[in-house]
Amino acid sequence: MFRRLWSRTLTGRAVRPGKTAKSESTSSSTGPFNDGSYAMKETIGLGGYGLLAVPITTFTLGCWQVKRRKWKLDLIEKMKALTQADPISLPKDLRQLEELEYHSVRVRGQFIHEDELYIGPRVDVHSTKSGYLVVTPFKLENSDLTILVNRGWVARSQTNPATRLEGQQSGPVELVGIVRKTEKRPPLGHGEGRIGPLFAYRNIEEMAYSVDAAPIFLDAVRECTVKGGPIGGQTQIQLRNEHASYIVTWYTLAACTMYLWYTKYGKLLKR
Repeated sequence: MFRRLWSRTLTGRAVRPGKTAKSESTSSSTGPFNDGSYAMKETIGLGGYGLLAVPITTFTLGCWQVKRRKWKLDLIEKMKALTQADPISLPKDLRQLEELEYHSVRVRGQFIHEDELYIGPRVDVHSTKSGYLVVTPFKLENSDLTILVNRGWVARSQTNPATRLEGQQSGPVELVGIVRKTEKRPPLGHGEGRIGPLFAYRNIEEMAYSVDAAPIFLDAVRECTVKGGPIGGQTQIQLRNEHASYIVTWYTLAACTMYLWYTKYGKLLKR
């Protein structure tokens, strides 16, 4: 009979036969203080929010590159407009030429064909054929100053002046040219950059020194081209513009890092 009676533990609680106080104690451990309502919740934390700075920063850099690209394109258009503006006279203070690159100027004088120089090989901007640029000293009228004029492009077969005698202008000539500055030396493959009268790039100081001229360089405009002579209008506006690739890079990084962050912490935002 006593086996069917409830027994009591030291705590005074009834325990069915076969159950121990230990098992009852275990079951009671899930009491009102352990029902899950007071369990510690997982949060994003400072580390998680710190990682969020990566996609934000890369997205900001992408936006900045968009603005830089627009600025660069506007600058290129401005330079193109300068080359097409009405020509001005060559300033008396030649130091002003430092601020006049891509401006067109009008000069009058005479070519010194026997001192021709060449730059190349170069591609004709109008046909993409390979050849050379003909640079000729130009003695200014009513002045002791001699400058350099890039008359234009010739094919390889016409590098020798004897093959284009018709285009070798003599006597006083008036022309319009675009003010240019020295090119940066190419990083590879050009050695000293000069073989006799042939230069690998537009090194104005060295070219001027070789023919006893002032370091002033003009690209003759295409309208100054004469029959049988070099093809003028070879001015190319070259500004480094890699902003489009930078935009793709930064926005791609922003998207990837944001995706990774959301994969790890996104579920915590919904709690």
